[in-house]
Amino acid sequence: MAKGKVCLAYSGGLDTSCILRYLLDEGYEVIAFMADVGQEEDFEAAKTKALKIGASKCYIEDLRREFIEELCYPAIACNAIYENVYLLGTSLARPVIARAQIAVAQKEGCFAVSHGCTGKGNDQVRFELAFYALQPTIQVIAPWRDPVFYNRFPGRDALLNYASEKGIPVTSTKSKPWSMDENLAHCSYEAGILEDPNTSPPEDMWKLTVDPSKAPDEPEDFTLHFQKGLPVKLESKKDGVKTDAVDLFLTANAIARRHGIGRIDIVENRFIGLKSRGCYETPGYTMLRAAHVDLEGLVMDREVRALRDQFVTVSYAKILYNGLYFSPEREFLEESIVASQKQVNGSVRCRAYKGMMYVLGRWSDTEKLYDASESSMDEIGDFQPQDTTGFISVNAIRLKKYGRAKEESGESLVPKK
Repeated sequence: MAKGKVCLAYSGGLDTSCILRYLLDEGYEVIAFMADVGQEEDFEAAKTKALKIGASKCYIEDLRREFIEELCYPAIACNAIYENVYLLGTSLARPVIARAQIAVAQKEGCFAVSHGCTGKGNDQVRFELAFYALQPTIQVIAPWRDPVFYNRFPGRDALLNYASEKGIPVTSTKSKPWSMDENLAHCSYEAGILEDPNTSPPEDMWKLTVDPSKAPDEPEDFTLHFQKGLPVKLESKKDGVKTDAVDLFLTANAIARRHGIGRIDIVENRFIGLKSRGCYETPGYTMLRAAHVDLEGLVMDREVRALRDQFVTVSYAKILYNGLYFSPEREFLEESIVASQKQVNGSVRCRAYKGMMYVLGRWSDTEKLYDASESSMDEIGDFQPQDTTGFISVNAIRLKKYGRAKEESGESLVPKK
């Protein structure tokens, strides 16, 4: 091929199948790369399709373990969340995918990598910032930012027509044109009818979870165990004991999915400045994070938790969302996460029921910040109630001055009747 070799991030879906054919028509040799991050997909069928379209090779890389251990678990350990609602399921997968794609590109001697990210989305930023950090000399072919390409294919209907002309089988149809992205942590849905933020998602869109109203009438109980803020064991009467990271995550997913846990429908602010409506299913991850948040209340120092919440949690979520994983600030924050979780050891008893996870109890065999005797209303214990008088007096000094200043200025804090 005269133009050289390109490694394409290939999903087997509409966009990347059409891009693969387009790159071949443009004179490139294409190495297809597929990342297994836990999505429910027939990888061999997708590989066969890529080779049939014309890819020279197709790599399938199993990234599930590193996705969980290197991305999901640190995010759970700092309770990462974007704009108070989004658990970053798509963002979390991008660093391991980009890293594996660059490794394949280097192995195959590719001068460039390519992807099917839209020119209006976050993923183009996430992938390309990662590419340039991992291999500063790499070139990137982004068809959805090429006027020749996007003018030829102004929408999904044009792609569907092109796929039909080229004999490329796709699962997306004109009746269900929304875009999906799935991994072990979640599945996202956007575009098509979902672009109207006041249009309710159709019930048959949700892929992972049962409708909460149709979930079992019997609750399901299980216990999650944490060491240094990370999930290490899941115990369930139905599913047994799981300690391997992948098995634990898959089991948490199975429990949450059958009870309809983890659905959200939001409008978020993309990094590039646009607002976007997205629907997300994040089943097992939702429960793992909720249990971790609860355990921290029992075992974590108040001031450490406050500092972590104010800076690390928000900053780490922003870094993940904006695609700055391969950066010095991420390394710094992850060291802070590890330091904050040294005492987060214990267990949480949980119940899944009708779209919700409830905490039934929690305990720790090693951390003793909680003292039932001190907190009890039925006994004095080591805490002397009269000591609170001085505590209140000291804290009231500033507030008394504030109140007097208000009175002197004529602005009483007590409304006159």
